[in-house]
Order: sequence, then structure tokens, then C-alpha cells
Amino acid sequence: MRTNGLIGAEFYNILDLALGTLDDQPITTPSTRLCQGENVERITELNRRYGIPHQVSFSQEPNGFVFVDVTNPQATARIALQGAQIIHWSPKGEAPVIWLSEAASFLPGKSIRGGAPVCWPWFGPHETQRDFPAHGFARTTLWEISGVESRPDGTTKLVFHLPESATPKNQWPHASTLESHITIGAHLEVDLVTRNQGNHPLTLGQALHTYFQVGDIRTVRLHGLDGCSYLDKVDGGVCKVQQGAVNFTQETDRIYLGTTHNVVIEDPQMQRQIHIAKRGSASTVVWNPWIEKAAKMGDLGENGYLHMVCVENANAAEDVVMLAPETDHHLWVRYSTTALTST
Repeated sequence: MRTNGLIGAEFYNILDLALGTLDDQPITTPSTRLCQGENVERITELNRRYGIPHQVSFSQEPNGFVFVDVTNPQATARIALQGAQIIHWSPKGEAPVIWLSEAASFLPGKSIRGGAPVCWPWFGPHETQRDFPAHGFARTTLWEISGVESRPDGTTKLVFHLPESATPKNQWPHASTLESHITIGAHLEVDLVTRNQGNHPLTLGQALHTYFQVGDIRTVRLHGLDGCSYLDKVDGGVCKVQQGAVNFTQETDRIYLGTTHNVVIEDPQMQRQIHIAKRGSASTVVWNPWIEKAAKMGDLGENGYLHMVCVENANAAEDVVMLAPETDHHLWVRYSTTALTST
């Protein structure tokens, strides 16, 4: 039996990983497990252990993709267990802030176009191994959920971790852990925590590759980077200096250097500003593929480039982290919105 290209045994392995150490029962054959309807039992168990009535629930697609849906008085959100990737966040009464391509495919082991992918433990192509996946393996690996909390302030906090068993040792031989602490409310907060558990320093590159929804990229202005140096990847990596706000009139792929302060996306079409605060990052990536590259990508959707912009809080280029043994590094971000008032 196959479910959208994923055979039964692989499907159950996905759910087993999602439940972490829950699988202490004897192993049965795939056919037996299918007859037992264990897929339903697994989702039921996730909801029993981590669900909160009318606030946090787990569901699964036929191909094995598992999602967490969050609804509280302040916001709604959806997170895929693959990559612990946020694919939706809307403050109450507002349009979505996180953009997801209408052509996004949800296939196990394949990256999702849109949302807030976790690029880890390197950003972009690997420094020496060109056959390793771009942006690392965390975004296409199934994570486990560690805990869920309904907080007194009305927000909801979820904690995910990347299981050691899912880390490809040929790509990342270091003894380390990665957690994502996600707090959903009127603000969206993400805290990526990497800990070096080994005896030697390690070099860490990463980014929260967030796609923000905008009304029309041609009218968007990005504030907070004036005077900053940046590497223009469209122009062969030449170092340039930003003059004024960032405008979008063509393909844009830049790494801004020495950036620790907040930035703001000004969106006249949607009449709002998106505020981006961060800690543990001194590099900011700004990306929009524009017309020609978007058409070649295949999963950006028709005119998708018009309605998204990536502003990524990162440890990239000269900002990679040297993490000493038995220490950790936090890459923390907070997103919020305000109405754009006429001047």
C-alpha cells in the first residue's frame, strides 16, 4: 500500500519520530500496523499528550505530514512537524503575516515553499561539500515535540527538538542539540537554541528564512538598514552600502552585515507595518526572486513573487558562530504588526 508516494512502513516511521520515545511497544509488520489503524492511534496519542482543547490540536495528511494547529484569543497558527516550520500566523482580526505559496508541496523530505523554514547548521551552500543540501538538513527533517503550554498572558508556547537519530552524521558529526521555542500570540516569537555538547568548538551558520506576506512587493519599503554594508549575491557578491530604505524593483538577494537592530516592512497595499526584532544575530538576509527566477522555481505560484518578501535573521557570512564546548547560542526573533497611518 502506498500513500501519495510514501509506503506504509515509512509513514509509520514518520509518526513514530513525531512521538519520540512513545514507541516502547513490540514492533509489528507494516501490514499488521495498517490493519490496526495505528496512524489514527498515533495522532490520537499526540492530541492526548500535547493537545489543549479548543487551543492546540494535531492532524495528519494522507501522505504522512503532521501539523499542529493553534488557536488562542490573540492569534491562529499552523506548524508542520517537518522542520518545526511555521506555515501560518495571523494575529486576531488580521490578514496572514506569514506567506505560504499556493503551489507549495508537502512531500516528506522536500522543502516547503513559504512559511518560516529553519536553515541549520549552515546557511546557503555548504562551505566545502557541494553535494550537501543547501541551507542544511533541519528544514527537511522530522522534529519531535517536547512540550506545549497555555500561558497566563493568553499566548501559547510550543517546544520542538531535532532528534539526534535524524541527524546525518556524515554531514554533521558534532555532538549538539537544537530546539525551537515558538510562542504564538499577538506577537510571534521564535527562539532557536543550539547547544554544543561535544569537547571541541563547532562552527554554526543558520537563519530563520521567513517569508512575509505583502500586498505588492513593488510598493514595499524595508526600513532599518540604511548605511549598512551588504553582499549583493545578484551582482556576484560585491560589497555595497545601502542608501535609504530598501526598495524592490528587480531580483534581490543580499546579506546585510553588522545588523543587530530592528527592521520594519512598510506595506502600503496592506496598510500595515511588520516589525522584526532579533537577538543573537548580526546579519540580515533580504530576498525576492522577481519575475524570471520565480518562473523557473515552479513552486512559487503564479505571481507569487509579488506577494512575498524574505527578511531573514541569520548567522551568515562573517557572522557565523564559533560555539565553544558546553555552551549554547540563541537566535531569537519577534514579529509584530502595527497599522500604517497616513502622513
